[in-house]
Amino acid sequence: MNTSTLAATAALSSRPNMDQKVGPAGATLFAGLMAIGLLFTGYSLFADMQQSGVAMTALLPYILLGVALLIALGFEFVNGFHDTANAVATVIYTHSLPPNFAVLWSGFFNFLGVLLSSGAVAFGIISLLPVELILQVGSGAGFAMVFALLIAAILWNLGTWWLGLPASSSHTLIGSIIGVGVANALMHGRSGTSGVDWAQATKVGYSLLLSPAIGFFVSALLLLLLRKLVKNQALYSEPKGNKPPPWWIRSLLVLTCTGVSFAHGSNDGQKGMGLIMLILVGTVPITYALNRSIPMENVTQFVAVAHVTQQELVKDFPLAAPADARLALSDFLRTKQYGPEVGPALAQVVGDIGEQVRASKTLDKVPNQAVGNVRNDMYLTGEAIRVLDKLPDFKPGPAAKENLVAFKKGVDSATKFIPVWVKVAVAIALGLGTMVGWKRIVVTVGEKIGKTHLTYAQGASAELVAMVTIGAADIYGLPVSTTHVLSSGVAGTMAANSSGLQWSTIRNLLMAWVLTMPSAMLISGSLYWIFSKVF
Repeated sequence: MNTSTLAATAALSSRPNMDQKVGPAGATLFAGLMAIGLLFTGYSLFADMQQSGVAMTALLPYILLGVALLIALGFEFVNGFHDTANAVATVIYTHSLPPNFAVLWSGFFNFLGVLLSSGAVAFGIISLLPVELILQVGSGAGFAMVFALLIAAILWNLGTWWLGLPASSSHTLIGSIIGVGVANALMHGRSGTSGVDWAQATKVGYSLLLSPAIGFFVSALLLLLLRKLVKNQALYSEPKGNKPPPWWIRSLLVLTCTGVSFAHGSNDGQKGMGLIMLILVGTVPITYALNRSIPMENVTQFVAVAHVTQQELVKDFPLAAPADARLALSDFLRTKQYGPEVGPALAQVVGDIGEQVRASKTLDKVPNQAVGNVRNDMYLTGEAIRVLDKLPDFKPGPAAKENLVAFKKGVDSATKFIPVWVKVAVAIALGLGTMVGWKRIVVTVGEKIGKTHLTYAQGASAELVAMVTIGAADIYGLPVSTTHVLSSGVAGTMAANSSGLQWSTIRNLLMAWVLTMPSAMLISGSLYWIFSKVF
């Protein structure tokens, strides 16, 4: 028997068995959890609406609300099974955990990651959308926007999953958002480049661009460092048959699998949360436009901060406010062109917000007919302050600058919040998504990136780097691609180990990486144009 035949036989004998079927008990548990998630979502939504005094006077908006929520949760479900391989491929191919148990384990920690997430990534993604669309999210254009970007992201994710390509759900969603922004600008006779917050998009783009490079080079360096420090050859050997690795290696691999699952849930789950909040604000603004749980003392403090902020701005920018201060701020956010009217306009709207909130004493007492306008004013000023803070031409005094920071913190807490039930619903969708359809991409990551079987050290190095990178991105509110970090990490360890790379797979991965964003932009922009005509 020749050497190549022996190698093939050894590889086949060490290949994990991923063809085990889920039994009736597992299928029942899966269906039960899905039913619980949907019922809990429906009950929580109904209870919140009842508490805020919303009456169902027309059926169509609530049908659209239900469809939009199902599509948003469907995106997270697809995201789950599309990205499961990132966490479980290494523990499966090193026989640290049986495939079905690894998937359940990953799903549980994806669930926990979503529940314990900060929410910073959610609103970082939302800020890529044109402010004008966010301010009219309850209109036909708002529904067209939400449906277009979600359906485009789902279609591309399903297509790359079917081909077994570890493409990035983050890339896909961000491409979809940019596509909607560009299409919206073109449909209104403006340049396509004016439809996107390119400063925020560039910040997100850097994180998505650098994360694969970090995964490749840091994983390679970590493997080389391990070789210098740890001389146990078992760490660098291919698994023998289906025998689990030594306990300490197995513990390390399970720990990194757990960390990547948790970090993936914490980072990727937030994207769905942000979109669901857009949907809720658009369809039931009385209930979800403002954070009704903020205590009265905090609201009183916010009113005082708004008053002082307006006074300081008027002192630093003494020109009269323009006739339509809100339009001036909207134009500034759309064009990013600073003019002398921006400071007075900001002072005017900040003062108006303070007066509206002062008259109501608490946010849950803001009159129903005024809720949408108060929320829009808060969002408008918050985004204006965020952009102005980076412009050298905007020069408020030290007191005004300090108060603007405090005021923005107040409007963010009032408008950028996520109810517990939204977190639970997304957590269940993402967690359940990890339990289906995972085999295609697991095989790509485990077998088709390198020419040799994944070793324990390679798996641990790639997973550890992915866990730390994604966790750090979550802390700083940056969306990164779990898929790209992990798959490039595996490629980096193969290169460092001189194992050889399967260049046909690498080419496909690079093609998916290059094509994902423009393809998602094209699909979402086209769908937005179609849906705008429909709605």
